[in-house]
Amino acid sequence: MRLASRGAALSTMIGAVLAVMLAAVALGQAQNRASVAPLQFPLQNPGQANPTQPATPAANPAPPAQAVATDETPDALPVQLLTVKRIYVDRLTGGETAAQMHDLIISSLQSARLFILTENPDRADAFLRGAAEDLIYTDQFQSSDGINAHVGGGDNESFGTNTRFNGAGGGASRSSGRNMNIGIGENESSNTRERKHEALATVRIVNKDGDVIWSTTQESNGAKFRGASADVADKIMHQLVGDVEKLRRNDNGSHR
Repeated sequence: MRLASRGAALSTMIGAVLAVMLAAVALGQAQNRASVAPLQFPLQNPGQANPTQPATPAANPAPPAQAVATDETPDALPVQLLTVKRIYVDRLTGGETAAQMHDLIISSLQSARLFILTENPDRADAFLRGAAEDLIYTDQFQSSDGINAHVGGGDNESFGTNTRFNGAGGGASRSSGRNMNIGIGENESSNTRERKHEALATVRIVNKDGDVIWSTTQESNGAKFRGASADVADKIMHQLVGDVEKLRRNDNGSHR
């Protein structure tokens, strides 16, 4: 009896211990699940603002890019004339007459007092280069005019008779003629020679980078009080002065 009662008590104790252990295991599993539970956020549409977060103001759109004129654009190159202070006039190609044109251009530019002319290329802001030619030649013109008329005519007639009878004879002869000839002629010829003097020059101004910032071509057959080369040099000077003054008016004096 005692053994049976002891066995029942022991079974009861073991069952109680197992129940406590199972309860502890269940409690630990519940705590682990609670610690690793994922965070839940409310779903929202991409275009709908999140009510839990403040709305971020939209950034201002960038203004469209605008083309800015720089010294590298073709339209900006002529404006560089306003920054030129000192010019070196280089030798012109074209032979001996080009050397004379070179000196005449220097003289014309010096009289305009637009730039300082230097013979030291290292001190120059820009360079004037180009080619020139001075020709003296003779034009010859020949012409010939003529009128000719000729009329000719002729008319001849001849008749003759000769008769003999018993030693006696007789004869008759007749002849007539007519001729007309008329001629008219006129010839005129001329030979004209004209001595001409013609000069031509094409020049350009380039900066130190070799970019052309101004150019012109001038020609002349001579003026009333100056030769052809001197007239070309004067035309180059006036063209340059006029272009610089136009640039100054358009630039509103920002380069002065």
